[in-house]
Amino acid sequence: MIQLSSAGKRFGPKLLFENLDWLIGNKDRIGLVGANGTGKTTMLKVLGGFDTLDYGAYTSTRGISVGYLPQDGLSLSGRTVFAECMSVFAGVQAIEAELEALSKRMGELDPAGLEYREVAERFSRLDSEFHARDGYTLEAQTGTVLDGLSFPKRDWSRYTEEFSGGWQMRIALAKLLLQKPNLLLLDEPTNHLDLEARNWLEDYLGSYPHAFVLVSHDRYFLDVTVDKIAEIWNKSVHFYTGGYERYLTQKAEHRATLEAAWRNQQDRIQRLEAFINRFRYQATKAKQVQSRIKELEKIERIEVPPEEKTIHFSFPQPKPSGRIVAEFHEVGKSYGTKQVLSGVNFYITRGDRVALVGVNGAGKSTLIKLLAGAEVLTAGEYKLGHNALPDYFAQDQYKELDPNARLIDDLATVAPRNTQTELRSILGCFLFSEDDVFKQIGVLSGGERNRYALARMLLQPSNFLLLDEPTNHLDLRAKDVLLNALQEFTGTVVFVSHDRYFLDELATRVFEVADGTVHVFPGNYEEYVRSKQRIATASVDETNPIAADESGQVNSIPSPGKRLNPLKLKQMQDRCGELEEQVAQLEGAIADLEQALSSFRSVEETLQTQVLLDARRNDLKLRLAEWEQVSQAIETAQV
Repeated sequence: MIQLSSAGKRFGPKLLFENLDWLIGNKDRIGLVGANGTGKTTMLKVLGGFDTLDYGAYTSTRGISVGYLPQDGLSLSGRTVFAECMSVFAGVQAIEAELEALSKRMGELDPAGLEYREVAERFSRLDSEFHARDGYTLEAQTGTVLDGLSFPKRDWSRYTEEFSGGWQMRIALAKLLLQKPNLLLLDEPTNHLDLEARNWLEDYLGSYPHAFVLVSHDRYFLDVTVDKIAEIWNKSVHFYTGGYERYLTQKAEHRATLEAAWRNQQDRIQRLEAFINRFRYQATKAKQVQSRIKELEKIERIEVPPEEKTIHFSFPQPKPSGRIVAEFHEVGKSYGTKQVLSGVNFYITRGDRVALVGVNGAGKSTLIKLLAGAEVLTAGEYKLGHNALPDYFAQDQYKELDPNARLIDDLATVAPRNTQTELRSILGCFLFSEDDVFKQIGVLSGGERNRYALARMLLQPSNFLLLDEPTNHLDLRAKDVLLNALQEFTGTVVFVSHDRYFLDELATRVFEVADGTVHVFPGNYEEYVRSKQRIATASVDETNPIAADESGQVNSIPSPGKRLNPLKLKQMQDRCGELEEQVAQLEGAIADLEQALSSFRSVEETLQTQVLLDARRNDLKLRLAEWEQVSQAIETAQV
């Protein structure tokens, strides 16, 4: 479909890639990865025919359609959201209009005449084409995509210019998905999507009928959508089969094989050179020496590219807070007549890493602002725990920075004990390298300033971090640096993120903001999804015993003697192991809390410890109940 032959491309004086041979088939699902600045966006433009090669050849199958979604910068106006999306069907709508005209014309003509027969034949051809292009379902298709991308129906009739840049990019994405081009090119499509829309896009791409190439810094999204990875690295493009995790494994294996081959080759070269140097001037060995010289000249030297630096940075740890960090009691928040939150009750304990999830507009940012003290409560009570010091990272945090300060100078005011080398290393973690560190904050883009603000915050962390979308504008490596730092952080974290991998790896509790209240779930995002599925299943049939479905989620216990799918059985066994580990952790935590209760310090601390103990006991009860059900399901399946 698209073929690059001996292709090469420069960006100014910088060589991005060369000697590239790449054939993209009509069903390929490819993830394009590489560090910032390696040329991923340029590559997408080359594949789409929007940019030219400096070397080599580009060929494409005649008549193929290509759709390209940039990271940002698109602006739409003049039509409603629904009309803008329907505009992609202009050709089909033209057929529909002509069918109506032909139908009217046939009503005016003599059925026995030649002109009637000609009009009827054209009507028949166009009607067949209209059916083939799903002309009768255009509005339904448009509604499905808009709903999947989280546009409420009330917004379908709003004009596109009323929406922010992020929502405009969603409209552009909706148009591309409705067009269904033969090659879909998506540059960071999840940047402007919430979790629900991102999950919907995963499913949509899973059944997409043509090829697509996408750039994403969300490794979970890559894992579930692509079956090939193309990595731009060291001025070349390297290809791997499978998703992102498989790519990481294959890349490590490939490098290990290459290094082993290089070592073997170096041993052979050293032996040849030693023989040549030793016997070069002995006439009796002249033939053997010449033979080895020729062999040495014929060796095609193996080159091992420089290894990518593994960046790891430990941020300073804060002073500990009390056991209970924050507590909401019957909290409400409204803006005028609009009630956002009502009757919210929860507590946050020291060391918790709480993920706030929910659809756009549910109140996640409002909740995190209430915790930060950036918004005042309309009702209820918010208790901040002993020695708890909140620090808030907002989506527009960069507005708080001095625009005239240079990055490295401003960072030095935050961390005066760090050397210039250490400060540059920290900035490098967050994608500021070489001369970037001497830039003034004011010349940076909004995304770059937010990225810097995050690095600055983590150099002087409080013990209660409140992070609203900290992963925005970070590439995969920078996300890993942030993730590792927060995993090692000894304080408490509440965060909002739409990155599924980040959520799964960091969260220890999930607070779902929905219907004006907060629902608390123990565990990470994956466990939250399981809990939601269990609740949904229980609401359908509360009398069914529990076992495992296709996803490993528990549903109904199989009948004795009935053979169970081995994959389902393995999923249940894995879940059983997870539950046993969680039970052991909860039992240990309960024992520690019971020990703490035995030593009286104050009434307030005793009450807080009792609240926490009751919650942990309830968590244990739920885990034991599920463990018994899963164990019974496994035992029944093996009968």
